[in-house]
Amino acid sequence: MRRRDFLRVLAAASAAGLSLEAEDARALRKAQGLYDVPRFGNTHFLHFTDCHAQLLPSYYREPGVNIGVGAVSGKPPHLVGEALLRKFALTAGTREAYAFTSLDFAHAARTYGKVGGFPQLATLVKRLKANRPGALLLDGGDTWQGSATALWTRGQDMVEATRALGVDIMTAHWEFTYGPERVLELVGSLKGRTEFLAQNVRTADFGDAVFAPYALREQNGVPIAVIGQAFPYTPIAHPRYFVPDWTFGIREEDLQKLVDEVRGKGARVVVLLSHNGMDVDLKLASRVSGIDAILGGHTHDGVPQPSLVANRGGKTIVTNAGCNGKFLAVLDLEVKGRAVTGYRYKLLPVFSDLLPEDRDMAALVAKLRAPYAERLEERLAVTEDLLYRRGNFNGSFDQVILDALMAEKNAEIAFSPGFRFGTTLLPGDAISVEQLMNQCAITYPLVTVNELSGENIKAILEDVADNLFNPDPYYQQGGDMVRVGGLQYACEPNARMGSRISELSLYGKPLEADRKYKVVGWAPVSEEARAAGGEPVWDVVARRLRGEKTIKGRALNVPKLIGVKGNPGIAVRSIHST
Repeated sequence: MRRRDFLRVLAAASAAGLSLEAEDARALRKAQGLYDVPRFGNTHFLHFTDCHAQLLPSYYREPGVNIGVGAVSGKPPHLVGEALLRKFALTAGTREAYAFTSLDFAHAARTYGKVGGFPQLATLVKRLKANRPGALLLDGGDTWQGSATALWTRGQDMVEATRALGVDIMTAHWEFTYGPERVLELVGSLKGRTEFLAQNVRTADFGDAVFAPYALREQNGVPIAVIGQAFPYTPIAHPRYFVPDWTFGIREEDLQKLVDEVRGKGARVVVLLSHNGMDVDLKLASRVSGIDAILGGHTHDGVPQPSLVANRGGKTIVTNAGCNGKFLAVLDLEVKGRAVTGYRYKLLPVFSDLLPEDRDMAALVAKLRAPYAERLEERLAVTEDLLYRRGNFNGSFDQVILDALMAEKNAEIAFSPGFRFGTTLLPGDAISVEQLMNQCAITYPLVTVNELSGENIKAILEDVADNLFNPDPYYQQGGDMVRVGGLQYACEPNARMGSRISELSLYGKPLEADRKYKVVGWAPVSEEARAAGGEPVWDVVARRLRGEKTIKGRALNVPKLIGVKGNPGIAVRSIHST
């Protein structure tokens, strides 16, 4: 609850004859009780992931559409809205409902405030570590990318912030888009504080390990191992030229050998710090034995409770801890003899209004941001609409970007990547340079304009749809569906590859297979596009926003969905599904 709303409630209570002091203290105790997590067992892990360089509290709307196909259809993490509340026994209209769903988001956000922020996260980490001796803080990656300051400092601000936060072990994904020299430089600067692990990154020539695959620690007399799993599809999801001499992949057989190796060295607890995405982790857990828990990231799924996955060696706890600094996971394990005999897990929303700032972290964040403050604060426009991104199809901030690209480049159709990072703005908020950069701060931001045939356009949509909806998680390579401007289409997620996209039309007329259309897009992955150059997307969109000044509500250009009626991964009424 925002302070002004809280005070208004207290004033009403006081007028009714209640003690203002007593009610204030009672409400504060109840809210802060959320963070009273009793210690359990003898080994402890704190985990955050995919913070995307967000150092300050912000809003982040969870998806209203997160469709699961195949074995994961209708199961976590592919539950949204009321279906998620029912599954995890959460009550609508509460803080928890606000944290884990998109329901009535603008009202809930005004009621319960912003989430995340490194000063608040630092306070919570210290509080939880105080009664968990030896607890390890794990960072699942996508930490050095996602903000203007991270881009402009090439990750340096986040390295300093995570060192101060006390991160013990991390793995990576978007970090690799700074290129190998910068990655190795920053990893070197972490030595003595944070171990950077990635068992699945090898040299392309001889297959040598680029980074340490695992770390062995002892916690309260219990030998433990943490294995790092970086994003397997980095050279596919991003330009290959960023990592020309490194190979990635899931490397399931190699992972099994490592698990056996650390067990042979005496590890009684084995944790995989993963950036695979939850669907991949669920499959991996069923095929690799000996992993006690997978602390996962990449897909930004805030899942309140773990999944237990059976394999030939027993069961593996599989989790995913959301994004944006919005959550901190607590995993306590009880180890007796040579095995884990019990666990407790809690995914804690980081409500910035309930957690006081850590003074030292607040000072560091202010110092890191100070050289860029004037540039970040430039006001481009004001939004009358809720602007968000996350979801399988177009979000309202995506629509703003698409409309700007088409208008500025005089194109018939626009494509924008299905990135899952990006903060949310409430109606009435200013769109500053910082807020725009939160949507597009990447190292390959160039805008391209091409002539594409209708046949090529359909092929592009089919390719991305297969990446998102392939029933085998090992063929899902991250991200949501490409955002589309101008073009309308239908999508059947459960159809076979090459047959998911149909009914393509442009302004009411069917798309012609052999006709060429002017298409604008951004974030190209090819060498040719880099060589050709172009404007960065933030310059193009900022120019449009300065001209418009006010962003009024606009309809989302979302596809008609086929074959998914009743799917619990759909909660947005504006999407037509059959």
